[in-house]
Amino acid sequence: MTELIYEQPLNEKTRSYLRLEYLEQQLQTNLAHDHQHRCFYPLFSLCELTERCDYRGEVLKDIDKQILQLSNWQNLPHIDSRQVSIYLSKLADAREALSVCERPGSQLKLNRFLAALRQRFNMPGACCNFDLPQLHYWLAKPWDIRQYEYSEWIGHFTALLVPIKLLLDLTRQTTEYSNAVATAGFFQGNSNQALSLIRVKLDSQQGCYPTISGHKNRYAIHFVQFDQQKHSDRSIEFKLATCS
Repeated sequence: MTELIYEQPLNEKTRSYLRLEYLEQQLQTNLAHDHQHRCFYPLFSLCELTERCDYRGEVLKDIDKQILQLSNWQNLPHIDSRQVSIYLSKLADAREALSVCERPGSQLKLNRFLAALRQRFNMPGACCNFDLPQLHYWLAKPWDIRQYEYSEWIGHFTALLVPIKLLLDLTRQTTEYSNAVATAGFFQGNSNQALSLIRVKLDSQQGCYPTISGHKNRYAIHFVQFDQQKHSDRSIEFKLATCS
């Protein structure tokens, strides 16, 4: 049995954070294994997003909000004060690093090798060695050298990506999964408090996947049969977490 987790953001900020987290995961995968030229796709996507929007201000506000909230919770009897202290320390360190760094990724614009690759990478089939001989040369370097250089490039985004991961971890921990049933493949829910993320855990053997829509106080989940690509008419058992 394989349980898959599907997540749906309910506001634009959480949507952005999830995209950045996904790219960070891709970067780490490419750092651990030699995927040749494919390692540049998440790197250039991250460059594009951080150039389009300066996330620092928003992230710093969210860090301050979480620090205040966790500080208020620290002495409550049912709270794990040690775990709270660990998160407070991590958030404080992340805040300091982000507040003093340059705009994430800005220095990579000065890298001529990356700039030349980035111009070409959006073109179909443009990674041939006659299009990018410098890429052909770089890929011929030993893996340990390329790995080191790649780690230096993604290090320009660490100050931004570390707090985003912390914030998303805390968001996911605001609630636990509960059992739910979608009658005729449909489930609808409401919340008195503003939600930022819907999480659905589903056994892959059910043969379907959820499509989730909604806003901060209301959401709907439709289950779609994968083979037929149409709405399921069966009762689907799944686990649901609504995160604020």
